[in-house]
Amino acid sequence: MKNTRLTKFSISICAVFLLLSNVLAQSSSAPPIKSREVSDADGIPVLIKHLPDWENARNRATYILNQNELRDALGSRGIVDLIEFESGTEAVTADYDSGKLLLVEFMTPQASIDADQKINQRLAESGQSQPIIYRRIGNYNVFVFDTTDADAANALLDGIKYEKNVQWLGEDPFLLKRAERAIVVGLSELFVATTLTIIGGIGLSILAGIVVGFIFFRLREQKRAGMEAFSDAGGMTRLNLDGLTPKTSPERLLK
Repeated sequence: MKNTRLTKFSISICAVFLLLSNVLAQSSSAPPIKSREVSDADGIPVLIKHLPDWENARNRATYILNQNELRDALGSRGIVDLIEFESGTEAVTADYDSGKLLLVEFMTPQASIDADQKINQRLAESGQSQPIIYRRIGNYNVFVFDTTDADAANALLDGIKYEKNVQWLGEDPFLLKRAERAIVVGLSELFVATTLTIIGGIGLSILAGIVVGFIFFRLREQKRAGMEAFSDAGGMTRLNLDGLTPKTSPERLLK
């Protein structure tokens, strides 16, 4: 019995050691950068790919997930203390010829708007020894530090495009509403197109009738002008009681 208990205890200890070694191995082999959104193709954080000319800038880019990493990348700058890395906020910085660019992405528009208000207020209150070009682009709050050319810095910001695709993990809750809206819009467009077609057809019919009637009237006028005398019989055979019927050529009479 004692040997059996010792054997079970030894097996349990070995299992615990194996489990701990696997956990330590996984933690040691984990990548140092834990991006909140990573490209499936190459494992590069998606935010880096939104930098201007990111293929060349990625070698000098720094991916940031907390305030300490931000201070290490940019040094002591009072304006960056307003950026709070909560609820999935991430940032990336890279050096360009026109200055040092900082791109911060907030997970919600409201968080980006709140940070934008604080940043604009701080920029308005405090004078900067070196100009800081700042702009909010979508949910991105973007800075260009240490720039000497404002036009070049703004051109650099123009190269940033906010692109975000939203995918539902389950069933889309707005699918029915979008389908109803599509049906309403489609029926409205069909009604408008049908009405315009009918009105256009009626208009074309009236116009065609006027043109045909005018042509017919002109032809009758020309034919009437060629008659020697007016007759209200419309060219039919009638008795010449009033002497208005022109003389008929004997050659046209039946023999």
